[in-house]
Amino acid sequence: MLRSIKQLYGDSLKASDGEIGHIKDFYFDDHKWAVRYVVVDTGSWLSGRLVLISPHAFRNFYQDGVSRDVNLTRKQIEDSPDFDSHKPVSRQYEEDYYRYYGWPNYWRGDGLWGCSAFPILELTADARPEEPMGGDASQSQLADVHLRSTQALNGYHIQANDGEIGHVTDFIIHGNTWAICHLVVETGHWFSGKEMVISPKNIDRISYDESKVFVNLTKETILKAPEYHVPPWAFEDSSALANKL
Repeated sequence: MLRSIKQLYGDSLKASDGEIGHIKDFYFDDHKWAVRYVVVDTGSWLSGRLVLISPHAFRNFYQDGVSRDVNLTRKQIEDSPDFDSHKPVSRQYEEDYYRYYGWPNYWRGDGLWGCSAFPILELTADARPEEPMGGDASQSQLADVHLRSTQALNGYHIQANDGEIGHVTDFIIHGNTWAICHLVVETGHWFSGKEMVISPKNIDRISYDESKVFVNLTKETILKAPEYHVPPWAFEDSSALANKL
């Protein structure tokens, strides 16, 4: 099942022993195009502290309703490593975070989630924290650059091979793998054009200095794509959307 990220903002999250807050943002990996963390605003519970919840923690993220279950306790979340939302998430922070929860690191291995194509749904009895990543500081810094905010990328302009066309309005993610399957793009002027999807395979690079997404398509190709208007959860798989480009 495919889901719209935009439709998930503001949904409440519930730990095994109570509410923990609501979804504020998603951090995704712009190298492998997968959501790595849900950013949670804890509200009055932790005095407005933001916390990161990995897809590993979700029992059933796509259940009906607007409250989603997290397979953690409030105490576990409260004691998790702090992060500064005003700074990029460092690999050192991620290593501390994954060791704290005992999950396998997603950056080690050939799969989308390290040794697997999916985030694990339940912690196994023999789950053990990974050892700190070896290598020098420069290797760690190179690894740090791939985590980005979906909220921040919203509104970025699309740069085609022959000019600028449209801006990012949403992301479509796969319900099992948490992979970003498509970017939703609105062409024309703000709120006056039509929407269509672009696959990450058509994205050459993202310029964060210019607030642009560079794609290997022409404006004509993009404009000829069928208009995106069907709710993403209506699709059983990504084939219908994939055929649009």
